[in-house]
Amino acid sequence: MQTTRRRFLQLAGMALGAAAPGATDVTAPQADPIVDIHQHLNYSGRPDAALLAHQRALGITTTVLLPSGRPVASPTTHDGLANGLQAAALGNEACHQFATRHGSAFRFAANEVPDLADATREIETYLERGGVLIGEQKFGIECDAPAMHRLYELARAFDVPVLLHWQFGMYNHGFERFHRILEKYPGVRFIGHAQTWWANIDRQHTDQTVLYPKGPVTPGGLTDRYLADYSNMFGDLSAGSGLNALRRDEEFTRDFLARHQDKLLFGSDCSDSDGGGPKCQGAQTLATIRRLAGSPEVERKLLHGNATRVLRL
Repeated sequence: MQTTRRRFLQLAGMALGAAAPGATDVTAPQADPIVDIHQHLNYSGRPDAALLAHQRALGITTTVLLPSGRPVASPTTHDGLANGLQAAALGNEACHQFATRHGSAFRFAANEVPDLADATREIETYLERGGVLIGEQKFGIECDAPAMHRLYELARAFDVPVLLHWQFGMYNHGFERFHRILEKYPGVRFIGHAQTWWANIDRQHTDQTVLYPKGPVTPGGLTDRYLADYSNMFGDLSAGSGLNALRRDEEFTRDFLARHQDKLLFGSDCSDSDGGGPKCQGAQTLATIRRLAGSPEVERKLLHGNATRVLRL
């Protein structure tokens, strides 16, 4: 599939969505747009109306919905534990339909359990309908398994990023080997996310079973090096793991955000309903980025510019 054909399909899908009967655009006009690259439908049972209210409260202008794969009981899903991305998240068709109903405020990704026989065909179907990335890949599989290579090749063909949930002992095994994938697929944009990704900003992080490390950070961890050394590696700032990484050593964070200002993308990955208060992880992440970004220019890259460029929004 040529990039030009993929772009045509995306634009056509967006036009159809915007013109669909009953479609509503929940984007509120504002001076500074914010792209949230990481949200889910039915997140831990959250109703759609609560998701809409949450995104409005945060000032999100574009939300990317990350679908789950089909529910199956297999080693890759830990006998079904990973179904719904371990959070009751809905799948491809639900995300596609929701995004179509809500116009330009919502986009959708494409996903599937990677080692199912028809996984690439399922993902391809939703990329052809306008999916902007592959993921969230959150399954118990080696990062360099044959099924994952097929997925990376599909990402290359459609010119979309792949978002990977790195969690030691659970999801996407072989983080220390991932440089080989980055080198084999230099034209594919990879987005790192979750506990193992963020724990490894620290060069002193040696116990991979510790998923939310605290305290000072020594620059030069594997994640820090992946971002610095590979032009096709990016980072998703979402979730408790991202917020923990931002807060644990703020002096390091200021330097980290400055050095990787073109590589980091805001996401909430937040199941909160009201978009405010001490329990809203998304609101806390936004506030922390704004406080530590160092300049309006860097803040705009993290909250909007990088996502627009990397996801071709």
